[in-house]
Amino acid sequence: MTLRLHLAEATAGPSRSLTPAQVVTLATVPDLVTINPTAGGRWRLAGRQRVGTIRLGRNDGAVELRIQPKLPVRRIFSLLGDYDDIWQHRQISAATDDLFVAALVTVFARAAERVLRGGVLHGYVYREDALPVLRGRIRTSAQLSRRMGLPTAIEVAYDDYLTDIPENRILLGAIDLAQALPGVAGTTVALLRHLAGRLVGVTPIRPGALLPPWWHTQLNERYVPALQLAELILAGASLQPEGSQAIQIDGFILNMAQIFERFLTRRLTTALPQHSLRCVSQQGHRLDQQKRARFQPDILIYRDGRPIVVVDAKYRNLDGTPPTAHLFQMISYCTALGLTEGHLVYAAGTPPAEPYRINNSDIRVHLHVLDLNQESTDLAIAVATLVDRLAASSEDQA
Repeated sequence: MTLRLHLAEATAGPSRSLTPAQVVTLATVPDLVTINPTAGGRWRLAGRQRVGTIRLGRNDGAVELRIQPKLPVRRIFSLLGDYDDIWQHRQISAATDDLFVAALVTVFARAAERVLRGGVLHGYVYREDALPVLRGRIRTSAQLSRRMGLPTAIEVAYDDYLTDIPENRILLGAIDLAQALPGVAGTTVALLRHLAGRLVGVTPIRPGALLPPWWHTQLNERYVPALQLAELILAGASLQPEGSQAIQIDGFILNMAQIFERFLTRRLTTALPQHSLRCVSQQGHRLDQQKRARFQPDILIYRDGRPIVVVDAKYRNLDGTPPTAHLFQMISYCTALGLTEGHLVYAAGTPPAEPYRINNSDIRVHLHVLDLNQESTDLAIAVATLVDRLAASSEDQA
């Protein structure tokens, strides 16, 4: 029988009894949950900075693990992108609002329904084939090498106008995956099945496969919101342990620290150009002169082609003094990059009024807080304030 566990993100639950097989199963996902023994042979579990639902193990070690986010679901959608209109139109029930995966799938299903209501998008796809009649242009080299010049079949290349295009493949792949996720309402599953039936002749992208490239154009404009959610669902079907390759999972998991970093990067990318600044994320640099130790700061701000300020996103509560490891990390970044201005941005808490001025150095480490559990308008104001401070800091560096 499958053990169903409900945990909260970054929070320890009460101790409970587990079978040896269940302990082994949970120990395979240290990036999702910590597990520690307590008195009486019981175990205490705590969620980490990932949220979602996943099925693990088999037989007597089978576990269905659900990790709920600390933030309300509507706040997470604000971090993911511009999905506020979905909540304003009340297309999701209050009950679903408490279940992140169910809410995400419902939003995706409604978005896909709106897309396909306008018809299935067609496009030209390059094909190579052997046909009994001429179509397109003859592939002369293939005709001579494979057919010896005989007219049994003609090697041709042509552009076919059909539905099996990247946009529809991504959409159908996410529809198929979403139907099987735990906790999704029956009405939503029924809608997804109906939508899958609309995409006849489309080859779905499988979880873990590379997504085919697509470009935002006037033709696929109406597809874009659903495609962004579809890519999110497909990406959440794999888990990437620290320093390892991604592995496919049975479920959907979202890395909240990654979401916060991407949200911050997206907002700074939009706002910094008005200050004649630009930013890049996860750019690789070397810590030592021998170029052996590599590091990737979350965000590096440039002016006139040279780095001027470094920013690191910390998805955690700033409770008083920051962890010394965070300061050490930022000091290392500044030293290696030849900068004097570093900024740590936390997702909750209260920042100190003054920056940390590092002994025997010109380096200053500034601390900021973007409280994610606030209305979108208030969060936008907080981001604008942060941008102004980063711009002022860049002037100090210059």
